[in-house]
Amino acid sequence: MQTSETLFSNARIPRADRPIRLGSLLFTMVEPRPGFEAAYNRWYERDHFYSGCMIGAYTLAGGRFVATREEKALRFGSGGMNLNKGSFLALYWILDGHHRDWDAWAVKQVNDLHATGRMFRERDHIHTSFYGFDAEYNAPGSAMPIELALDRAYGGVVAFIVDLADGRSGVDLAAFLKDRDLPGDVAVSGSPIPLDPTSPKDVPADASNRALFLSFSVDDPKLAWDAHYMPLARAIEEAGLGGIALAAPFIPTVFGTDTHLDRL
Repeated sequence: MQTSETLFSNARIPRADRPIRLGSLLFTMVEPRPGFEAAYNRWYERDHFYSGCMIGAYTLAGGRFVATREEKALRFGSGGMNLNKGSFLALYWILDGHHRDWDAWAVKQVNDLHATGRMFRERDHIHTSFYGFDAEYNAPGSAMPIELALDRAYGGVVAFIVDLADGRSGVDLAAFLKDRDLPGDVAVSGSPIPLDPTSPKDVPADASNRALFLSFSVDDPKLAWDAHYMPLARAIEEAGLGGIALAAPFIPTVFGTDTHLDRL
């Protein structure tokens, strides 16, 4: 058995050797209804971020991000997603090998929160889905594991939701990305995992054949948008992998404050 002293003597640890390993993730992009932006933000960070996800067993990490008018102005997509909606993004990492365990807890927990009046009716899910891990990507010189990405104070995250072409899969997207120099410090791609049929009905099921790419940027991702992220999105389409349903930058929320809410 390899000792911890030996394993952690190097910064770059192969995924197979990591004791804590990302297996799946929850991507939930939501729009509060007009007039409820501040109440939604406070409810989410003071209750639901924790009660809905973080206190569950096998939750590795969570993070919250926001898109102001500046970030939304850069969005593009050829799919049917409303590019003006989805101001808030929450991401949660789930331990490898325990997605079903986590999901069973989460469905029961959220249904209980509904029953006790602790949910928030004045908001709409724009895209809420589970994705299974396909691949991790590092910038040259970076040894950052994706497991730590939500715990580091990155400048922001970029999300690509790809409507895959017929016959294409998340594995194909992962292989394409592996052969490219990618923007950001660390990134992950994933394939969708169906929602549990007993999930609350306010979360719409997504029947599309989609894949996800998330890129964590040291600096504000808007600074690299035109030079790096837009060309990457176009290259995905030109390679015949599918259409970009959404390409969107987000910046971190500031917990305990109403920062950014006046610019949604």
